[in-house]
Amino acid sequence: MKLGLYGGAFNPIHRCHLLVAETARTRLGLDTVLFIPTGGPPHKPPSDFIPAKHRLEMVRLAIAPYPYFQFSDIETRRDARSYTIDTVRALKETYPPNTRMVFIIGLDAFLELPSWREPERLLENCDFAVVSRTGFQFKSLEKLPILGIMDTEQLARLDAGQLEKYAFRLKSGRSLWALAMPPCEVSSQEVRKRLKSKQGIENLLPTAVESYILRYHSGAGGLPQ
Repeated sequence: MKLGLYGGAFNPIHRCHLLVAETARTRLGLDTVLFIPTGGPPHKPPSDFIPAKHRLEMVRLAIAPYPYFQFSDIETRRDARSYTIDTVRALKETYPPNTRMVFIIGLDAFLELPSWREPERLLENCDFAVVSRTGFQFKSLEKLPILGIMDTEQLARLDAGQLEKYAFRLKSGRSLWALAMPPCEVSSQEVRKRLKSKQGIENLLPTAVESYILRYHSGAGGLPQ
């Protein structure tokens, strides 16, 4: 089984999240993509977050039409701050030993990998699918010695739009797939900003998520409480 792990705040989940998950699934031949909403992210203040129960429900609603998407509350159930290495280790105990796990992440977030908890162990425990983000270049990956990427020519080809994906073998023996995608400009921050200023959010969210927010938001910050 080839399992995609898609972690993130999903604050809230929007249509570009679904596009990233579907692109990774089809290009890498993933059997399932598991959405994992974060609990208390170590790098962000909790005041920036919609309560976990609402983020979980919106993820559930967004992925309901997709039989190959699932979600897990493994991180939101933790009392302490949640770290990716702990999640990956816990999931490896849950799934069969022959499960190949591929962590799906945006290039901007992946470039912060050295600041994560136990980054070397993380690179040993799962493969990575790193997705392009506006304003960031795959060539930046060569600045991370922890990866051991030497083929900078292919990184430049990805940045130039000459390749859609390229696989690298890491020092850990695991694989990293770089996935180049057309820009998708929707962001959770923009959705929250629009809600706070009472602007429309049409075409930014899955229909079920938009309905949920408009039904349950309290008006305090324009977000579900």
